[in-house]
Amino acid sequence: MRVNVMFCSAMFLLAGSTISPAADYKVEDILKYFSSQEATRGICVGSEEECGLAGQKREGFNLRMTFALNSAVLTEEAKSNLEVFAAALRQPELARANIAIDGFTDASGSEGYNQDLSERRAQAVVGFLGDQGVETVKLTARGHGESRPLGDPLDPANRRVETSLVTQ
Repeated sequence: MRVNVMFCSAMFLLAGSTISPAADYKVEDILKYFSSQEATRGICVGSEEECGLAGQKREGFNLRMTFALNSAVLTEEAKSNLEVFAAALRQPELARANIAIDGFTDASGSEGYNQDLSERRAQAVVGFLGDQGVETVKLTARGHGESRPLGDPLDPANRRVETSLVTQ
């Protein structure tokens, strides 16, 4: 028997978006988005079908992260969006939030190289958020390499970092 644990309030940082240097949203937008989410934690023992999780799509707040090919360096656009995200994470409404930061790559490199690159991308986000005053003990960086592609494994949109906010 498998135990499925579902955490609500997920958000994702997606790459491949072209934006202006100014963030496309405000701290208030992020806080409003997450305050409207059901912040509960449920445990269901059984299959995804038995727990009603089959085919469930988790949608989140798109922070529009971008990375160049073979790079873990944050672009100016990514930094602008992360500054707003960091300001939201410093607010009392998100003070208890623990954040998983998951790095990914496209499939253009070797599996080992891509794993390392995805870890460096996640660490770049953690480092930047820490420099912005976010408590890094609440941030967990993980690399997933080229796993879980968004469609075509070679698509630049796969050069991304996704984050999920989990309340405890």
